[in-house]
Amino acid sequence: MASANNVTELIITGLFQDPEVQRACFVLFLPVYLATVVGNGLIVVTVSVSKSLHSPMYFFLGYLSLVEICYSSTVVPKFITDLLAKVKTISLRGCLAQIFFFHFFGVTEILLLAVMAYDRYVAICKPLYYTAIMSRPVCHRLVAGSWLGGFFHSIIQIFITIPLPFCGPNVIDHYFCDLHPLFKIACTDTFVVGIIMFVNSGLFSVFSFLFLVSSYIVILFNLRNHSAEGRRKALSTCASHITVVILFFGPAIFLYLRPASTYTEDKLVAVFYTVITPMLNPIIYTLRNAEVKNAIRKLWGKKVNSRIE
Repeated sequence: MASANNVTELIITGLFQDPEVQRACFVLFLPVYLATVVGNGLIVVTVSVSKSLHSPMYFFLGYLSLVEICYSSTVVPKFITDLLAKVKTISLRGCLAQIFFFHFFGVTEILLLAVMAYDRYVAICKPLYYTAIMSRPVCHRLVAGSWLGGFFHSIIQIFITIPLPFCGPNVIDHYFCDLHPLFKIACTDTFVVGIIMFVNSGLFSVFSFLFLVSSYIVILFNLRNHSAEGRRKALSTCASHITVVILFFGPAIFLYLRPASTYTEDKLVAVFYTVITPMLNPIIYTLRNAEVKNAIRKLWGKKVNSRIE
């Protein structure tokens, strides 16, 4: 890679250029990131410890929250520290590493959302076979498959990016390293790799989204055969899942199905799915789920009582 590149360090323009606005963003986004880590971490711990949350749905939710922490942490900590820096830089190798882990955890999350949709489909449409189909070994294999899918997706992204020559300029018009802005500074035609990225990221996101939407349509259709109480519980759970799916896929499809651009609104959309959405997921799942809320209360109640004793 070094023989093909004169560039070893990249300059990141950031979200805004005004120092006052950047400081205001630091004050805003630091608590958001901390809330993301604490909120999702609380779900991971609660699902791991609570005996009432050992069903497959919560097993997958625990891993989804873990992935959310990792996904946000690939971008947000550096983004926040760069808000206080006059010159924002990253090495080319560091940039490639950020791209790899960003797409790795992002696609792992997509696949976990698909697994959670399948879990709800089996629970609602095939309730008599649910325990047999969603056994613990099957759940472990589905989670492992999600991680492997994310890995292979990211490996493809890196394999098409490493051969590209970067001879200058070395300025990325974004606040983190991603494929679109990196391709723009390559010293070669990136049409072919752009098509590969379009298929690997854009179309993958669209088809995954359509699969998830179709799954929940089938689930909602089958709810007609359930009791009023059963419909209420299922709708509450599915509403949380559908909300998370829309929040995650909407911005991703908007960015990866469009030609590369440097509009400020593109950066703001990216802020939404890298900074805001990971914070909202634990709120969405806990506010609409009485079992999770009760488990969290019991967990913290035990800790408070043990400290008093």
